[in-house]
Amino acid sequence: MKSILYLTDFAYQAKGRRYCDEDLFITDRLRSRFNVATCHPASCSPFEDAADLIVFRNAGAVAGFQDAYDAFRARIRQKGLRTYNEFTGRADMLGKQYLLDMTDVGMRVIPTVESLDNLGQLPETDRYVVKPKGGADSIGLEFLTHDELLAKDFAESEMLIQPAIDFEYEVSFFFVDGDYEYALYAPNANARWELVPYSATDADQAFAREFVEWNSISHGIQRVDACRTTDGDLLLVELEDLNPYLSLDCLDAATRDRFLAHFADALEKVATK
Repeated sequence: MKSILYLTDFAYQAKGRRYCDEDLFITDRLRSRFNVATCHPASCSPFEDAADLIVFRNAGAVAGFQDAYDAFRARIRQKGLRTYNEFTGRADMLGKQYLLDMTDVGMRVIPTVESLDNLGQLPETDRYVVKPKGGADSIGLEFLTHDELLAKDFAESEMLIQPAIDFEYEVSFFFVDGDYEYALYAPNANARWELVPYSATDADQAFAREFVEWNSISHGIQRVDACRTTDGDLLLVELEDLNPYLSLDCLDAATRDRFLAHFADALEKVATK
């Protein structure tokens, strides 16, 4: 039986979600196929070499342990540690720079700039969203009027500016190793984490797959967060390729069991390489 070092933060407080419950549930299910040990990613160094696979899960925003996270990534490269997700992603794994990159090449993403000098590249709007390039879980996110934005004192190279989009709802698409698994959406635009199952059309899945295929991960879970605009279009909000919360408690038992089986199979595949 292969061994897994499962990295998480059972004490992390997330608005509208209980990360700890999800990881307790997942690790309990994985123990039927793996020897599982859990640890905070900031304390994992002494245990890494003993595991067949390191699984990085609900550790919250890495800004809270940035130095330890950077050192962990350096050890992955130096030692060739096997990890899941694979640490080759170009999206949230590296911060929010990808939103700028995608905007520049015309991908279907909420238009994003990093300088007040480039506001003219954004659609006309009454409100803007400003958020840190290295943020997560809405930490540091603000909604500002045009005048408030111009008056705000911030380091432009460290922040992103977007128009506040009018949307019908937000929807998340979940993939394992590039394979579509399920989708969830928030019918109430003001309650992001009150999720219910979403029947993704072929067009919806094709939209989400564009971003998964853009990313450079061969094995890992990716969550494509999008919003449905009032014009009916989907726009990317975020591509989570580091430790996406899975909202397993919002799934029916059959979908949840199928996902966990695929997840375990994917872990087994990487652990036995």
